Amino acid sequence: MIILKNKSNYCPACLTVLIFFVMYSFPALAQKKSQDVYIDKSGVMRWGTNKEEVRGFGINYTAMFAHAYRTAKRLNIPLEKAIDDDVYHFARLGFDFFRVHVWDTEISDSAGTLLRNDHLRLFDYALSKMAARGMKFVITPIAYWGNGWPEPDEKTPGFSKKYGKDACLTNPDAIKAQERYLFQFLNHENQYTGIAYKFDPAIIGFEVSNEPHHREEPAKVTSFINRMVKSMRNTGCKKPIFYNISHSIHLAGAYFDSNMQGGTFQWYPTGLGAGHELRGNFLPNVDRYAIPFASDPRFKKMAKLVYEFDAADIGRSYIYPAMARSFREAGMQIAAHFAYDPTFMADVNTEYGTHYMNLAYAPQKALSLMIASEVFHEIPMYKNYGQYPDNTSFGNFTVNYEKDLAEMMSDTKFLYTNHTSSVPRQPNKLQKIAGFGKSSLINYEGKGAYFLDRIEEGVWRLEVMPDAIWIKDPFERTSPKKKVAVIKWRSWPMSIQLADLGDSFDIRGINDGNTISAKATNASFAVSPGAYILIKDGKQVKINPDDSRNNITHKEFVAPRPSLHTTFVSHHPGTGSAGKPYKIDALIASEDSVQSVQLFAWLQGFRPEAYNMKKSGGYNYEIEIPGDKIKAGFIRYHIVVKEKNLSHTYPSGLQTHPQDWDFFDSKPYEAPVVSGSGPVMLFNAATDASGLSRQWIRTSSLIPSSVPGNSELLVNVEKLAITDPENPKGPKIHDYSMRFFVGDKLSGQTVSNEAHREKIILHARSLNGKPCKIQIALVSKTGVAFGSTLTVLEEKKDYEINTSDLKEVKLVTLPRPYPTFLPYYFEGSDKEPIAGKFEVIQLSIGPGIPEAETDQQHGIAMESIRME
Repeated sequence: MIILKNKSNYCPACLTVLIFFVMYSFPALAQKKSQDVYIDKSGVMRWGTNKEEVRGFGINYTAMFAHAYRTAKRLNIPLEKAIDDDVYHFARLGFDFFRVHVWDTEISDSAGTLLRNDHLRLFDYALSKMAARGMKFVITPIAYWGNGWPEPDEKTPGFSKKYGKDACLTNPDAIKAQERYLFQFLNHENQYTGIAYKFDPAIIGFEVSNEPHHREEPAKVTSFINRMVKSMRNTGCKKPIFYNISHSIHLAGAYFDSNMQGGTFQWYPTGLGAGHELRGNFLPNVDRYAIPFASDPRFKKMAKLVYEFDAADIGRSYIYPAMARSFREAGMQIAAHFAYDPTFMADVNTEYGTHYMNLAYAPQKALSLMIASEVFHEIPMYKNYGQYPDNTSFGNFTVNYEKDLAEMMSDTKFLYTNHTSSVPRQPNKLQKIAGFGKSSLINYEGKGAYFLDRIEEGVWRLEVMPDAIWIKDPFERTSPKKKVAVIKWRSWPMSIQLADLGDSFDIRGINDGNTISAKATNASFAVSPGAYILIKDGKQVKINPDDSRNNITHKEFVAPRPSLHTTFVSHHPGTGSAGKPYKIDALIASEDSVQSVQLFAWLQGFRPEAYNMKKSGGYNYEIEIPGDKIKAGFIRYHIVVKEKNLSHTYPSGLQTHPQDWDFFDSKPYEAPVVSGSGPVMLFNAATDASGLSRQWIRTSSLIPSSVPGNSELLVNVEKLAITDPENPKGPKIHDYSMRFFVGDKLSGQTVSNEAHREKIILHARSLNGKPCKIQIALVSKTGVAFGSTLTVLEEKKDYEINTSDLKEVKLVTLPRPYPTFLPYYFEGSDKEPIAGKFEVIQLSIGPGIPEAETDQQHGIAMESIRME
């Protein structure tokens, strides 16, 4: 550092030299730092300082652009504060990587000139804040998107708006605009750091554009990529440049022949846009990330990263670490989830309704992503852990579908997404605990995440998030007028069993406004949302609230304010079995204290029978109706919640009571009860057609049946094998399959002699004036399919399969994953017996159809499927 101590004696010539040094040496130093990442001959990104493998994991986040930006403006949300809050949560979850496709249409004009507007300023701000937390970035300057989704596009000035994605890849003027834009974008100096993107040490690479769909001949595709890379290199940027190679993979050779240094991939293993929460075991869908050209020597020399991934439409927490494991096996070094919902709008989930990720509103999913980050940083690249279900435990990690649990247990970390009985190997060595629910070390009934970080011996930092309650399926069609989740702040008992703290320790609030000072008794205390310092009894310590550890300041705490203002009851009736107890559980959340919860069931006669529902923990209540009360037919019942001395009856929520003389609620919960040998309805087209997972075809529709009140689902497949435009050279698979979850209809029943279910009966007819073959398979909870094929004629009637004839068949990965080159069928290592529990039916048109007939139409009109 040069200091001018006496300004009266300065030399003008020396000052000129000094100014030259300041102006030109700082960018040079920054450029030197930016060379910290290089790609070795094996295609591995390495840090220049120590040659260690680069590993990063994090999120996409888009508050600075498009719908999120407009939403903040409508709500008068200061975006700088919103970004600060979310970036804190990124650090809290341990994310160290950020990727985004920049909305070029908002920050460029039609000629490709960079516009220095509020979007670009906020982008600079977000980058500076994330870099201050130790995060690294790969930036995609071109999105090719309009800025509307899920709203209509605005009239933006950018070149993407003028030309559209397809023309941007071929139109000479559009290509020139992109060259100009990329050159200016990389030269842009961040307004908060003063460092140009091309030199920014936090930016470890650039991806040219988001999901280009090339359709030209290979030489032109290579030429296009090289022009983009050249424009970026002309800035003096030496950072790795990536290109998307998971689209149009028939052009893989053209990509490999270009001057790019790495390839980018995405993974949506459960498709996109189901319109409802998908249920069932999807671990088979994420068993392996198979790249068709993985053995190509040119590909092996390229770095590999995941720019987007998510298990879309899944609300559970078990799946992300398994995805991370499969990515590492495929050679991925960096991955970014798509997309983290800005907290100010996460209660409505309007940004991307098929995704849902936020620490405050989706705590278990966020913890699962936290564990997935640990997988990326621990699991060796290319390490293979076998096939599902043998690979549910790998390294320090475990995933469990039936418990909806992802878990990490190392010598120093204990992370979990749900209740767990696992015992850490060396609890005395733990430095970090993060979880949801109860564990062997922490007893907590709240519905928010909590974090424990060891500061020193006998001193821990505790952070507790408020309760998140889903009041709607977050994956249904969204609207700013419809909340899908609410927040409740309340005090819960918590016990912490750590020898480091003992049975008696002090609890001191440390976040702003938190003045709580208490002492634990028998390691238990009451806790509200906030940040605390826990100090072992008798230990003298002085904690500075402004001190930081792992990019987090002791006093920091960010959480949305309470938003639960009405009573909410969540209950989904199952299927009962005659003569067996029927268990009813419900989640009941209220702004006020609940005085009592009762169940009123119409079991016999005209008067309801009353049962007191007991609190089973947290917001959960349950009751079991004795088996001698459960008869074949239907159980109809209401749940009555009393608060403020008023009773409201659910599911309607009306202020009325089943014992009132003028009780007028005519819409109770209703559950079918089957006898030991009676039929079980697996699929009813009238009520279940929208729940099928399948590829959309225009020749399918739901129409009224000839029987009043019934419907038929028409599925008419014009061609069994259709060329995939994203993978035209891929294998042709002659199959059209559908998947339907039936776990709630079966309530644990099995296909076995004891259950007396000997037949599967399809009520259907064929289309097109000819018979149609269809395979019906039952899929176990571990992803094994047992099926048989039958021939449906033009006559609508019952068509039967004996369960004794079921044989193991191929399991189709449904919903179909993206990219489309991923395997169509899953073949696991499990070989369980047919008597195992199942929860999905798979319907396939294709098996048994001669290859000569695969180009013909094959169709069926299904009304129902039942078991007897």
